[in-house]
Amino acid sequence: MPVPVAAANAEALRGLLTKLGIKPGMTVQEIGDDSDCDETLREAVAAVAGSALVDWDYEDVVDAVLLWHRDDDGDLVDALVDAIGPLTEQGVIVLLTPKPGREGHVPADEIADAVPTAGLQATSTVSAGPDWQGTRLVTPRGPRR
Repeated sequence: MPVPVAAANAEALRGLLTKLGIKPGMTVQEIGDDSDCDETLREAVAAVAGSALVDWDYEDVVDAVLLWHRDDDGDLVDALVDAIGPLTEQGVIVLLTPKPGREGHVPADEIADAVPTAGLQATSTVSAGPDWQGTRLVTPRGPRR
């Protein structure tokens, strides 16, 4: 029996969000959202997490941050440091940037320079929609003893 297209797309989106570290029961904060953000992705994150996304002024800890960042949004290191603030110890930042060739694209070398400067480590980068790529960022773990 064939799988309906909408169901297949929803399953693919759930798989993508799992790769980015979004899991059921998470509190997910969204920073930098604007009219150009991918609504399908936003809705899928809320559906997987099981609750609405919280705004940048949320006053408790969060399990994940969706950080939408464009080339003209200011300093990426500053944005990443601000995003780290409310994260739990095991939290994840999903850095969402426009794909190459799209307005606001952030060059890969800029991301590569900013991530370790902010004290983070990139674990994967995936296509997060027609116009956005997502990079999963975590705090590096200390040496095992």
